[in-house]
Amino acid sequence: MQPPSFIAFTGVDRLELLPGLKALSARYPIEWGVLVDPAQEDSALFPTAKIRDALLAERDLRWAAHVCGEAAKAIVASPLTAPPPPAGIQRVQVNHSFKGSTPVQTAAARDYGRRLGMRAVLQCSAAFPVSQTGVDWLYDVSFGTGARPDRWPAPPPAEGPFCGYSGGIGPDTVTEILARIAAPDGALYWIDMESGVRTDGAFDLAKCEAVCRAVYG
Repeated sequence: MQPPSFIAFTGVDRLELLPGLKALSARYPIEWGVLVDPAQEDSALFPTAKIRDALLAERDLRWAAHVCGEAAKAIVASPLTAPPPPAGIQRVQVNHSFKGSTPVQTAAARDYGRRLGMRAVLQCSAAFPVSQTGVDWLYDVSFGTGARPDRWPAPPPAEGPFCGYSGGIGPDTVTEILARIAAPDGALYWIDMESGVRTDGAFDLAKCEAVCRAVYG
Protein backbone atom coordinates (compact mmCIF):
# COMPACT_ATOMS: atom_id res chain seq x y z
CA MET A 1 0.00 0.00 0.00
CA GLN A 2 1.49 3.31 -1.12
CA PRO A 3 1.54 6.05 1.57
CA PRO A 4 0.50 9.59 0.60
CA SER A 5 3.03 11.93 -0.97
CA PHE A 6 2.33 14.36 1.86
CA ILE A 7 -0.27 15.17 4.50
CA ALA A 8 -2.18 18.46 4.45
CA PHE A 9 -3.21 19.84 7.83
CA THR A 10 -5.71 22.67 7.32
CA GLY A 11 -6.74 25.38 9.75
CA VAL A 12 -3.47 26.81 11.09
CA ASP A 13 -4.57 29.99 12.85
CA ARG A 14 -2.14 30.93 15.65
CA LEU A 15 1.42 32.27 15.57
CA GLU A 16 2.48 30.24 18.62
CA LEU A 17 2.10 27.11 16.50
CA LEU A 18 5.10 28.00 14.33
CA PRO A 19 7.85 26.21 16.32
CA GLY A 20 5.81 23.01 16.28
CA LEU A 21 5.00 23.36 12.59
CA LYS A 22 8.69 23.66 11.78
CA ALA A 23 9.66 20.72 14.01
CA LEU A 24 7.10 18.41 12.36
CA SER A 25 7.96 19.60 8.86
CA ALA A 26 11.60 18.71 9.49
CA ARG A 27 10.54 15.08 10.04
CA TYR A 28 7.56 14.51 7.74
CA PRO A 29 6.24 15.70 4.34
CA ILE A 30 3.53 18.19 5.31
CA GLU A 31 1.51 20.97 3.67
CA TRP A 32 0.00 23.45 6.13
CA GLY A 33 -3.29 25.08 5.11
CA VAL A 34 -4.65 28.50 6.05
CA LEU A 35 -8.28 29.43 5.45
CA VAL A 36 -8.80 32.75 3.65
CA ASP A 37 -12.06 34.71 3.64
CA PRO A 38 -12.03 38.46 4.44
CA ALA A 39 -15.65 38.23 5.64
CA GLN A 40 -14.74 35.67 8.31
CA GLU A 41 -11.37 36.97 9.53
CA ASP A 42 -10.72 36.55 13.24
CA SER A 43 -13.47 33.93 13.57
CA ALA A 44 -12.90 30.25 14.26
CA LEU A 45 -10.36 28.79 11.78
CA PHE A 46 -9.87 32.10 9.93
CA PRO A 47 -6.86 34.07 11.23
CA THR A 48 -6.67 37.82 10.80
CA ALA A 49 -4.69 39.03 7.81
CA LYS A 50 -1.89 40.15 10.15
CA ILE A 51 -1.57 36.72 11.79
CA ARG A 52 -1.94 34.91 8.47
CA ASP A 53 0.78 36.97 6.81
CA ALA A 54 3.11 36.45 9.76
CA LEU A 55 2.57 32.69 9.48
CA LEU A 56 3.18 32.67 5.72
CA ALA A 57 6.39 34.67 6.19
CA GLU A 58 7.93 31.38 7.38
CA ARG A 59 9.05 30.39 3.88
CA ASP A 60 10.70 27.12 4.94
CA LEU A 61 7.25 25.60 5.36
CA ARG A 62 4.96 24.34 2.60
CA TRP A 63 1.77 26.42 2.62
CA ALA A 64 -1.60 26.27 0.88
CA ALA A 65 -4.35 28.90 0.94
CA HIS A 66 -7.93 27.59 1.06
CA VAL A 67 -9.88 30.52 -0.38
CA CYS A 68 -13.57 30.65 0.56
CA GLY A 69 -16.62 32.88 0.21
CA GLU A 70 -16.77 35.85 -2.13
CA ALA A 71 -13.02 35.69 -2.74
CA ALA A 72 -13.41 32.19 -4.20
CA LYS A 73 -16.38 33.26 -6.31
CA ALA A 74 -14.30 36.13 -7.70
CA ILE A 75 -11.63 33.68 -8.85
CA VAL A 76 -14.18 31.60 -10.74
CA ALA A 77 -15.83 34.69 -12.24
CA SER A 78 -12.63 36.40 -13.38
CA PRO A 79 -9.46 34.32 -12.94
CA LEU A 80 -7.22 36.75 -14.82
CA THR A 81 -8.13 39.78 -12.67
CA ALA A 82 -9.14 38.29 -9.30
CA PRO A 83 -6.89 39.34 -6.40
CA PRO A 84 -4.00 36.96 -5.73
CA PRO A 85 -3.95 34.85 -2.57
CA PRO A 86 -1.61 35.85 0.28
CA ALA A 87 2.09 35.78 -0.50
CA GLY A 88 4.13 32.77 0.57
CA ILE A 89 1.91 29.88 -0.54
CA GLN A 90 2.65 27.07 -2.98
CA ARG A 91 -0.93 25.92 -3.77
CA VAL A 92 -4.35 27.57 -3.72
CA GLN A 93 -7.58 25.67 -3.09
CA VAL A 94 -10.63 27.45 -4.49
CA ASN A 95 -13.62 26.52 -2.30
CA HIS A 96 -16.26 28.03 -4.55
CA SER A 97 -18.87 25.28 -4.36
CA PHE A 98 -19.77 22.17 -2.38
CA LYS A 99 -21.51 20.65 -5.43
CA GLY A 100 -18.52 19.86 -7.59
CA SER A 101 -16.97 21.80 -10.45
CA THR A 102 -18.05 22.28 -14.04
CA PRO A 103 -15.49 22.36 -16.87
CA VAL A 104 -15.84 26.16 -16.97
CA GLN A 105 -15.06 26.46 -13.26
CA THR A 106 -12.17 24.05 -13.63
CA ALA A 107 -10.72 26.15 -16.44
CA ALA A 108 -11.08 29.29 -14.30
CA ALA A 109 -9.18 27.74 -11.38
CA ARG A 110 -6.53 26.38 -13.77
CA ASP A 111 -6.06 29.81 -15.38
CA TYR A 112 -5.87 31.50 -11.98
CA GLY A 113 -3.17 29.10 -10.83
CA ARG A 114 -1.20 29.45 -14.06
CA ARG A 115 -1.36 33.23 -13.81
CA LEU A 116 0.21 33.01 -10.36
CA GLY A 117 2.64 30.18 -11.15
CA MET A 118 1.14 27.69 -8.69
CA ARG A 119 -1.16 24.68 -8.63
CA ALA A 120 -4.88 25.21 -8.03
CA VAL A 121 -7.01 22.69 -6.15
CA LEU A 122 -10.74 22.04 -6.55
CA GLN A 123 -13.08 19.79 -4.58
CA CYS A 124 -15.12 16.91 -5.96
CA SER A 125 -17.68 14.70 -4.25
CA ALA A 126 -17.74 11.75 -6.65
CA ALA A 127 -15.14 9.97 -8.76
CA PHE A 128 -12.13 12.10 -9.61
CA PRO A 129 -12.94 14.03 -12.83
CA VAL A 130 -9.80 12.87 -14.62
CA SER A 131 -10.89 14.48 -17.91
CA GLN A 132 -10.80 17.94 -16.30
CA THR A 133 -7.07 18.57 -16.21
CA GLY A 134 -4.79 21.38 -15.16
CA VAL A 135 -5.86 21.36 -11.48
CA ASP A 136 -5.42 19.08 -8.48
CA TRP A 137 -8.57 17.37 -7.15
CA LEU A 138 -9.56 16.85 -3.50
CA TYR A 139 -12.28 14.26 -2.85
CA ASP A 140 -14.28 15.90 -0.07
CA VAL A 141 -17.79 15.17 1.19
CA SER A 142 -17.02 16.58 4.64
CA PHE A 143 -16.14 20.26 4.08
CA GLY A 144 -14.64 20.56 7.54
CA THR A 145 -17.40 18.71 9.42
CA GLY A 146 -15.54 15.43 9.94
CA ALA A 147 -18.09 13.39 7.98
CA ARG A 148 -16.71 10.20 6.42
CA PRO A 149 -17.83 8.91 3.01
CA ASP A 150 -19.27 5.46 2.54
CA ARG A 151 -16.60 4.67 -0.05
CA TRP A 152 -13.39 6.19 -1.35
CA PRO A 153 -12.66 6.56 -5.08
CA ALA A 154 -9.61 4.81 -6.44
CA PRO A 155 -6.55 6.98 -7.09
CA PRO A 156 -6.28 7.96 -10.76
CA PRO A 157 -3.53 6.47 -12.91
CA ALA A 158 -0.07 7.98 -12.66
CA GLU A 159 -0.59 10.00 -15.83
CA GLY A 160 -3.82 11.49 -14.46
CA PRO A 161 -4.29 14.56 -12.22
CA PHE A 162 -2.81 14.78 -8.73
CA CYS A 163 -5.62 13.91 -6.30
CA GLY A 164 -6.25 13.92 -2.56
CA TYR A 165 -8.70 12.67 0.05
CA SER A 166 -10.51 14.37 2.91
CA GLY A 167 -13.34 13.50 5.27
CA GLY A 168 -13.21 12.17 8.80
CA ILE A 169 -9.46 11.59 8.79
CA GLY A 170 -7.61 11.89 12.09
CA PRO A 171 -5.26 10.00 14.40
CA ASP A 172 -7.80 7.28 15.18
CA THR A 173 -9.00 6.72 11.61
CA VAL A 174 -6.12 7.39 9.26
CA THR A 175 -4.74 3.83 9.21
CA GLU A 176 -8.15 2.32 8.43
CA ILE A 177 -8.91 4.95 5.77
CA LEU A 178 -5.58 4.44 3.99
CA ALA A 179 -6.27 0.71 3.95
CA ARG A 180 -9.66 1.37 2.37
CA ILE A 181 -8.18 3.71 -0.23
CA ALA A 182 -5.66 0.95 -0.96
CA ALA A 183 -3.42 3.05 -3.19
CA PRO A 184 -1.23 0.80 -5.34
CA ASP A 185 2.56 1.09 -5.35
CA GLY A 186 3.64 4.21 -7.20
CA ALA A 187 0.33 6.06 -6.78
CA LEU A 188 0.65 9.79 -6.11
CA TYR A 189 -1.92 11.35 -3.78
CA TRP A 190 -2.29 13.35 -0.58
CA ILE A 191 -4.64 13.31 2.42
CA ASP A 192 -6.14 16.42 4.03
CA MET A 193 -7.75 16.97 7.42
CA GLU A 194 -9.18 19.88 9.38
CA SER A 195 -11.59 18.98 12.19
CA GLY A 196 -9.71 15.72 12.85
CA VAL A 197 -6.69 17.60 14.18
CA ARG A 198 -8.53 20.04 16.45
CA THR A 199 -9.26 19.67 20.16
CA ASP A 200 -12.03 21.77 21.68
CA GLY A 201 -11.91 23.87 18.54
CA ALA A 202 -8.15 24.54 18.68
CA PHE A 203 -5.55 23.33 16.19
CA ASP A 204 -3.75 20.44 17.92
CA LEU A 205 -0.15 19.70 16.91
CA ALA A 206 -0.09 16.54 19.02
CA LYS A 207 -2.84 15.11 16.82
CA CYS A 208 -0.90 16.14 13.71
CA GLU A 209 2.15 14.27 14.99
CA ALA A 210 0.04 11.22 15.80
CA VAL A 211 -1.27 11.16 12.22
CA CYS A 212 2.25 11.47 10.82
CA ARG A 213 3.50 8.62 13.00
CA ALA A 214 0.60 6.41 11.95
CA VAL A 215 1.28 7.09 8.27
CA TYR A 216 5.06 7.27 8.04
CA GLY A 217 6.35 5.74 11.25
